[in-house]
Amino acid sequence: MPDLATEAMPELDAQYRALREECGLLDRSDRGKIKVKGSEAAEYLQGQITNEVETLEVAQGVYAALLDRKGHMRADMRVLNLGPHGLWIDTEAPALAAVFSHLDMYKVGRDATVEDVTADFAILSLIGPASYDVAGIGPLSPEHSQHFFQRDGIDVLAAGTDLGVDFIVMASDRDGLHGSLKNGGAAPVSLEAAEIVRVESGRPRFGLDMTGSTMPAEAGLEERAVNFEKGCYIGQETVARLHYKGKPNRHLRGLELSAPAAHGDPLVLGEKQVGTIGTACVSPANGPIALAIVRREAEPGSTLTVGNEGVSARVVDLPFG
Repeated sequence: MPDLATEAMPELDAQYRALREECGLLDRSDRGKIKVKGSEAAEYLQGQITNEVETLEVAQGVYAALLDRKGHMRADMRVLNLGPHGLWIDTEAPALAAVFSHLDMYKVGRDATVEDVTADFAILSLIGPASYDVAGIGPLSPEHSQHFFQRDGIDVLAAGTDLGVDFIVMASDRDGLHGSLKNGGAAPVSLEAAEIVRVESGRPRFGLDMTGSTMPAEAGLEERAVNFEKGCYIGQETVARLHYKGKPNRHLRGLELSAPAAHGDPLVLGEKQVGTIGTACVSPANGPIALAIVRREAEPGSTLTVGNEGVSARVVDLPFG
């Protein structure tokens, strides 16, 4: 399969404009992909992850997390109800092994099968205000809503996202769909350009902004990823206790930087380290910015020191303006 990421692309500023003003096209096929099938698939998954699955209707979906028993994140994921095709999960590539191993191990005694279908499917993302014009379908709302259709003879599952729409297809149809979308007005963009838009929107990414030591509340995920009315799941007790009785010691924040910084750079308030840089980028609209989970004393308006390079960071609320 040819590497679409190596094709010639315009400069980063032009890619950014396409994402903000028109429609950018990004290949996200490296995401891990799992299908869970069987008469007890939804009931089984319900007891494993943070969000509501059992009551999902066909063509609905949710964002959720898989936690350890202390409430720390092992992965985040999108879950889609494909009806007779089962439940679809896609997650960050580095988290795939942990998610698959966990779900495959704990399904014992359930009428549920767990299949790694990463190599079988591709995901192409349309990002930007003209995404649905290029897609040729009506807007999918709320986020994660789905629609099956054909485009140029290719069977496509479209799923709504916060910034556009994802097309999920068989891996063998990836190149054909990519060409169709490009001919329809989508501008191929790099991951670097798409990450700028993600950072500006204030959405953290597992493996960069969130790790195995992060709790959902610290990453600002409770509203999107956690259902506090559902039954038990792994890590629920800690998550519920923090939500109802406590306050997170850390919070996801935006950083306006005086100069570019790098992932992992320490953040210091006074003489105390309060966190490290998560995703950092240089935004054509906002200059050097970053996401970081920092201790709560690093409140919006605070100024932090970044590493030993004399770079400063102003803490701000998300999303970036």
